[in-house]
Amino acid sequence: MRTEGEAADAAEVGGAAGSAGPVVPAAAERVAVDFAGEGEGLEEMSWGMWEIWQAMGRQRNQLPIGGRSPVEPGTTLDDLAAELRYLMERFPSMRTRLRFAPGGRALQQLFSAGQVTLEVYDAPADADPLEVAAAVEERYCSEPFDFAGQWPVRMAAVRQHGRPVQRVTVMHHLVTDGLGGAIMLGQVRARNTEPVGGMQQLEQARWQRSAEGRRQSERALRHFEGVLRSMPAQQLPGPTDPREPRHWGAQFHSAALTAALPAIAARTGTAVPGILLGLFAVGLYRATGISPVVVRPVVNNRFRAVFADVVCMVAQAGVCAVDVAGASAAEAVERAGRGSTTAYRHAYFDPEALDELVERVSIERGEDANIRTYFNNRSTYALPAETGREMDPQELAGELRAASRDTVFHWFAREEAQRERFFVHVDDTPEGGLRFEIRVDTHYVSPAQAEAFAYAMEAAAIEAALGEGAAQEVEGETAGTPAPGMVAEAAAGSE
Repeated sequence: MRTEGEAADAAEVGGAAGSAGPVVPAAAERVAVDFAGEGEGLEEMSWGMWEIWQAMGRQRNQLPIGGRSPVEPGTTLDDLAAELRYLMERFPSMRTRLRFAPGGRALQQLFSAGQVTLEVYDAPADADPLEVAAAVEERYCSEPFDFAGQWPVRMAAVRQHGRPVQRVTVMHHLVTDGLGGAIMLGQVRARNTEPVGGMQQLEQARWQRSAEGRRQSERALRHFEGVLRSMPAQQLPGPTDPREPRHWGAQFHSAALTAALPAIAARTGTAVPGILLGLFAVGLYRATGISPVVVRPVVNNRFRAVFADVVCMVAQAGVCAVDVAGASAAEAVERAGRGSTTAYRHAYFDPEALDELVERVSIERGEDANIRTYFNNRSTYALPAETGREMDPQELAGELRAASRDTVFHWFAREEAQRERFFVHVDDTPEGGLRFEIRVDTHYVSPAQAEAFAYAMEAAAIEAALGEGAAQEVEGETAGTPAPGMVAEAAAGSE
């Protein structure tokens, strides 16, 4: 059976459809950077690579990661070339390309040596170099990668008055997941020189074919099968208010939700990832009325010792069903905390075998058994050290009441680019809070339902922190908050 990953070729997995790319100045220089690292070989793609390759195929996007950043004063082009050389030599995933076997199947090929290019762009004396860097970044992200013929990284220096002032580094998502990217940045800053540890991609692929690897995948798929056979036929509302462009993106900032987390942890004994998953489940249930909430939480898998410090794709999406109907917010959080532990333990598996399982269950049930609801907690938020200290309920209610007045929900994208049906990312903010990015296919979740989901998460956080009665008092005193759906209707009116 051909999987979505096998069917996706370089054209399908290219940049955003219809994007002509930004206008950027021509490169003033191209610095050739030679590198030589350890290891080489040809293997099947690892499970983590397969999963993100499938996602890239579904979304017809290379899902680029990276960005731009200022360079330290005094940094030279030689310094940036040395940084690029370090990246290529230290991390095997940076020296990995795809090779397409007869029939189109993608394999990974690790090279021990090669040459990569550092591009240099000059910003005019009266220009903002950040704008030049942004244009280069946008081009790097939108221009399709040649997965077989190019290295998976693009790096540029933006120079002004003869010295580098900005760097731009963009990779396609086969290189690493979010936590791997953070590990990479930390090692680049420290210039670690000891040998890289952990199980790298070629070794992962070999282990996954072993008897132990097959047993791991089979255990995980038994968990998936239990959810697939018992989940409700309808996971999302469907086309109640389909829009064109079809895919919408919103950001949601709630200081009240973040401020409630320590109290929720103290009341429920649940860690932050479980709390956030529980609030997600309550929010989606209250916005759609569908329970249990079936979701695929993205799991970084770094709790597995062999992956603790690796820079490659090992994150995979597990599966969790949270029964929310009739539960208080605190009860739902506790259920999600228990369910997430099971989901995380079973989030390492063969994606091709999962495709076969989903296809078989779909035929047996007579309905689509694909799950396209995702929750990706990318935050590093940690509870304050004083968590556990009992806070005066009146004081906490006052804090949450004040914080909820600053809640912001806004749509920032309406596009035809292919997306999943419902995908929520959680990221850190520079101020130490959390930001939710909500991506919806409006043929499955309407704009008003997406907005209602966001405000329902905040309300559930306040309820779980204070108890239902006290939470209702707080909600009653923040009547100035836009009613869920108002922002979506305003956005529709502006089309």
